[in-house]
Amino acid sequence: MRRMLFAGLAALAALPAAALSPSATGGKLDLETIMANPDWIGAAVESPYWSVDGRSLYYSLKRDGSKVRDLYRVDPASGQSTKLDAAAVAQADGAPVFDRSHRHAAFVRHGDVFLVDVGSGRRVQVTRSTDEESSPRFSSDDRSLQYRQGNNWFVYDIAGGVSAPAAVLRFVDDPQAKQPDALGRQQLDLFNALRQNKSDKDAQRANDDALAAADPGRAPKPIFLGEGGEPVDTELSPDGRWMLVVTKPKDFKKGKEPEVTHYVTDSGYAEQQETRTYVGRNAAAPQSLLLIDLKAAKFYPLKTDSLPGIKDDPLKDIRSKTVAALEKAGKADEAKALKAPDQRSVRIISSAEDGGGGGIVWSDDGQNVAVQLRAIDNKDRWIASVDFDRHALVNQHRLTDNAWINWNFNDFGWLKDGRTLWYLSEETGYSQLYSKSLGGKPRALTSGKFEVSHPLLSDDGQWFYTRTNQVAPYSYDVYRVPSGGGELSRVTQFQGMNDFVLSPDGRQLALLHSSPYRLAQLAVQDAAGGAARELTNTMKPEFTAHAWIAPQIVGVPSSHAAGTVWAKYYGPSDPVVAASRPAVIFVHGAGYLQNVTLSYSNYFREQMFHNLLVQQGFVVLDMDYRASDGYGRDWRTAIYRQMGHPELEDLLDGKAWLVKNQGVDPRRVGMYGGSYGGFMTLMSLLRAPGEFAAGAALRPVTDWVTYNHEYTSNILNDPQLDPEAYATSSPIEYADKLQDALLIQHGLIDDNVLASDSIRMYQRFIELHKNNFWLSLYPMERHGFVHPDSWHDEYRRIDELFQTWLRPTPSATN
Repeated sequence: MRRMLFAGLAALAALPAAALSPSATGGKLDLETIMANPDWIGAAVESPYWSVDGRSLYYSLKRDGSKVRDLYRVDPASGQSTKLDAAAVAQADGAPVFDRSHRHAAFVRHGDVFLVDVGSGRRVQVTRSTDEESSPRFSSDDRSLQYRQGNNWFVYDIAGGVSAPAAVLRFVDDPQAKQPDALGRQQLDLFNALRQNKSDKDAQRANDDALAAADPGRAPKPIFLGEGGEPVDTELSPDGRWMLVVTKPKDFKKGKEPEVTHYVTDSGYAEQQETRTYVGRNAAAPQSLLLIDLKAAKFYPLKTDSLPGIKDDPLKDIRSKTVAALEKAGKADEAKALKAPDQRSVRIISSAEDGGGGGIVWSDDGQNVAVQLRAIDNKDRWIASVDFDRHALVNQHRLTDNAWINWNFNDFGWLKDGRTLWYLSEETGYSQLYSKSLGGKPRALTSGKFEVSHPLLSDDGQWFYTRTNQVAPYSYDVYRVPSGGGELSRVTQFQGMNDFVLSPDGRQLALLHSSPYRLAQLAVQDAAGGAARELTNTMKPEFTAHAWIAPQIVGVPSSHAAGTVWAKYYGPSDPVVAASRPAVIFVHGAGYLQNVTLSYSNYFREQMFHNLLVQQGFVVLDMDYRASDGYGRDWRTAIYRQMGHPELEDLLDGKAWLVKNQGVDPRRVGMYGGSYGGFMTLMSLLRAPGEFAAGAALRPVTDWVTYNHEYTSNILNDPQLDPEAYATSSPIEYADKLQDALLIQHGLIDDNVLASDSIRMYQRFIELHKNNFWLSLYPMERHGFVHPDSWHDEYRRIDELFQTWLRPTPSATN
C-alpha cells in the first residue's frame, strides 16, 4: 500500500518485551523459537552518518528488551565501536551539513541546532528550546545558518551570534489595511476627536516603520497572508530573499473518521480511537502556492493554470459511463456531483503534510527554485521553476501516467551550477535519472530496464551515486555516473545493498548492506570502488548457528505474456517424488513491495516459518507478483482498476511451477499472507475455488471502499466515479464462491486496515451458510503485531490449518 504505510503493511514489529533465549542451533525449529522476541537474532544497524571531521561514523542499535535506540561511534580505520553513554551522546555530532567552503558545519542534536567550526572543532549551540528544530543549512553567502521550527524559519548570524525569524507569517487579514465603511467615513467627517485619534495612530505607525527600516537588529514585521488558507509547508531561499508557502483551504473537512475500540485498556473501560477516512469520503485537500518577497514584504499567488494538461480530464471515459448510469437510475444529484472540474487541483509532492519537506528545492545560490506538483487525481506530475519577475510557475517537466504516478522515484534537485535540474522519471517504463537545463531538453544520465533510486549528488558536483538493480531485479548495489553524463559504473559488490552515505570529503561511502539471514550491517569503502571493510557484526550466535535454508531465487514463466515472475523457493535437498509434496505459497504485503531480493527480508519471521514448514515436509514459494516494486512501471500498474486479477494469474503460475518442477501435489497447495497478502489470499480462494486447499488471510482488506484514500484512489480512482473498479477488486463481492478452508486473523486495534473489514466478511460468510471458515482476533494488536504471544498464536493457527488441510490423506499414503 502507500509508501508511507509500508512499515506497517510489512508487519514489522518493534518489540517491547524482554528477549527470550531460544536455542536455535542446528537442530529442529519450533514456533516458540521463531515467534519469540527477535532480540535473540540481533539488531540491525540503523541511521549511519559521518562525524563532522569525517574520522568517525555514528549509528544506532535497538537495545535488547526495549524500543530504545543506543548511539554508537565507530572508527572506520580500525573497526572499533563504542557505545556512547548519556554524557557522550550529549557531546556527539549529529548528521552534518556543510557550507560551501567546508569551514563550518551544522547539525541537530536532541532537537536543537549546533554550529561547528570545522578547523578548530569549536562548537556553538544555536538553539535551546522545547520545540524541535530541523533542516539546518547555510545561506548562499555562508554568513548565516538557516533552520526551521515547524513551518517557521530562523536565521542565525554566524559573526554576530544572533538568531532571528526570517519571516513572521500571519494567516489573517492585515488589520491596518481595513478601510472604514460608509458609516465609519461619516463618523470621521463628523467628529474631530476621531480624526485626531486616527492621525495619531497613522503617525505612530509611520514612525515605527521608519525606525524598523533603519534598524537591521529588529525582527521583521508580520506579513499578513489573508484568512483563506492555512500553512502546510514553507521553504526559505538560501539568499533569504524569497519564501515559498504551501497552503490548503482553512477548515477543510476530512470527512467522517471511523473508530476502533480498545477493549483491553489501562482504565478497564473500552475506549474509542478515531482512525482515518474511507476512500472518497473526502479527497485530500487541494494545495496552493504563495511566493513571498521578504524584502518587499509582499506575496503573490502562483497559479497552476499554465501547467500543460492541467485542464484535461484523464478520467473522461470512466466519468461519462458512470454519469450516464446514474442519470439512467434517476440519481441526477449524484451524477451532477461527478462533473469534471474546469481545472484539476494539485498537491505538492512530499510536502510537509505528506512527511516532511522535499516538494520544493532551491538552488544553492537561491537564484532558482523547483516545485514538484501532483494532480490530485494522481495522473500527472509536474516539475516547475518559478519566474520571480512575473511571479509565475514555468513548467520544466511533465510526467503523465494513465494509471497513477508512482509514490517512489520522485527525487529531484539542482546541479551545482544552480541552473540545471536533475530528477528521476519513469517515462521509459523504469525509473531513470535525467538532467535538464531551464528551458532546455532533458538528457538521460542513465538508461535501461532496471530501477535507479536514492540519487545522491557528490558535494563537488561531479558524480551521482545511486542504488540500482542493474544486474538482476533482485540484486541491489551502489553505482555512480558522472553528473554531466557518461558510463554508469558499479561501485559495490554486495547484491543486498540497503543504503549509503557519502563522507564529508567525498572519498568514502558508508554502506548498509544485508543478506537473507544477516541483518543490515555497516561497512566502509572507497567511493570509486574497491574492497569494502566490515565495521559491525550485530548478529547473535544463537541465530547464526542454525543451518538456515538459503532461499533459491527462481524465475516462474508467466502464462499471460507477463514475462518472468521472480520468486524465492524454500525446499528440501532430497530428490523430488512426483506429486507427493504439500506446498505453501506466501504472498507479501503492501502490494508495491519487493520481497524477492538478496537482502534481509522485512518478513524475517515468515522466512523462519518457511524453514519450519520445510522441516515438516512442505515446500514454500514466495512470489513478487505483478504490482510488486522493482520491476518497472508496467509491472506496477498492471493492477490498475483490477486489483487481485493479474496477481492471481501469477500465483496460479507459481502453483503450476511447483507442480511441474518440485513434485507438488496440486490438491495440497495452501496460501497465506498479511495485509495485501491477506487480500490476495481471499481473492485466490474466492476467485479460483478449488485451486488452493486452504488459506490464511492476515489483516486483509476485504472491501476497498473502506480502505484509505491516499493508497486506494491511485489504483481504483474514487468509488463514486469508478464503482466498477471497486466491485471488480473487492473480495467481499466474491464471498459466495468460498469452498476451501479459510482462516482470517486480525488485530482489533488495527488503524490501517480496520478489523471491521474482516468482521464484515465473516458476517457475509455466515449469511451465505459457508463452512470451514474461522476468525481469530487479537485485542492488543494493530496492523503490525508487536507482542510475541500474539505472533505465536497467529502462526500456531496457521500451522494447524496447513497441517489439517494439506497433509496427505491416509489413502494417498498407501
